[in-house]
Amino acid sequence: MALAIFDLDNTLIAGDSDHAWGEYLVEQGIVDAKIYKESNDKFLKDYQNGKLDIEEYLAFALKPLAEHPIKDLHKWRQDFFERKIQPLILPKAIDLIAHHRTQGDFLLIITATNRFVTELIAQALNVDYLIATEPEQSEQGYTGKVSGIPSYKEGKITRLHDWLSEQEHDMNGAYFYSDSHNDLPLLKLVEYPIAIDPDDTLREYCETHHWPIRSLRI
Repeated sequence: MALAIFDLDNTLIAGDSDHAWGEYLVEQGIVDAKIYKESNDKFLKDYQNGKLDIEEYLAFALKPLAEHPIKDLHKWRQDFFERKIQPLILPKAIDLIAHHRTQGDFLLIITATNRFVTELIAQALNVDYLIATEPEQSEQGYTGKVSGIPSYKEGKITRLHDWLSEQEHDMNGAYFYSDSHNDLPLLKLVEYPIAIDPDDTLREYCETHHWPIRSLRI
């Protein structure tokens, strides 16, 4: 049984769930529309350019979780998933996951996006496990802070190794599918790195190093 590891945003779904959640909060009037949208768009551009300050971004992205009751947050998240995320799930991604399941592989999503946003998506895709950035919680609800290391860039490797230390799985024959050059640290680690609809930087790296490139959109 090999690990089949998947990035989530712009890999298995045709969009960025973290950014889409921010847009949903704006549309629903849950946050200040102008200020939040400007910051949300800026952070997405920083991510795409490989310049994201992850701590600064998470302070921004997790703040709304701390400002509202869990009951309201879960109601909004379900509506967000049904209206905004389900249409983004790629049929070919479902087929790819099914292929690895048929092979007997262990299906793992590892994403920088926080668990609150991604939990329902991972459940819908029926993967075996989700590693995501963990929002801190207290008895009163979310605190707006991060618990542990964000699963971003090299943090994905740290979080994966922490998980592996408690499992019977290993990295032998592991696959990793991603669209982003931000995932190059983990892509370089696995035996089978595969770019999915890659950004320009990752595409150039793949072409130089003869890594396979696939599309789940066409």
